[in-house]
Amino acid sequence: MLYEDDFEFEEQPSDIRDRTIGGRSGGKGGGRGPGTRRRRDSRGSRETRTAGEVPEDAKPARDLLHEILERMGVSPIEIGYVSRPEGEYLEISGPHLGMLIGRHGNTLEALNLIFNNSFNAGVRANRRYYTIDAEGYRADRADHLKELALATLERCLREGKPQRLEPMLPSERKIVHLSLASSENVRTESEGEEPERYVVVHPS
Repeated sequence: MLYEDDFEFEEQPSDIRDRTIGGRSGGKGGGRGPGTRRRRDSRGSRETRTAGEVPEDAKPARDLLHEILERMGVSPIEIGYVSRPEGEYLEISGPHLGMLIGRHGNTLEALNLIFNNSFNAGVRANRRYYTIDAEGYRADRADHLKELALATLERCLREGKPQRLEPMLPSERKIVHLSLASSENVRTESEGEEPERYVVVHPS
């Protein structure tokens, strides 16, 4: 099944679905050591994710993000690394992160754009993109969107007609596209204009 690459503001690598590098750690300069974060699994129960070492090849990205956040006046913070099926996450933890997340995650989305464009500036091949998260906000949102995508697929097949989802950020629409990319029974398209652009799931 074909899906529309909907990350308009960033050129995404073709192997985004296959990134499975593991691990997570504290912030720049050694941080405060390993930690944990808790999130809901697909059954609604709580699971604990334990922090690990930041991969050597991810440390330059972590350090750049730390510098950007320091210049923004966001401190004290720690930055960890998490691998998820949809890509690599740099997760920010610390007090008073509500303003960094912003309404519906819009501030994080803008930070993600600035960070990835800066990190890949001048790089022509093998660009590397990260998802910037704060206290697991975007990871939890990604889990919700995957569940929504599968529920919408079932409704689309049951009713036999296109299903329109709510307007979403570009990164969120991409998660929906990727979640249904392997299905031969539906296809996904984005319609509308920003900031009201949305995903429509069509029967194949």
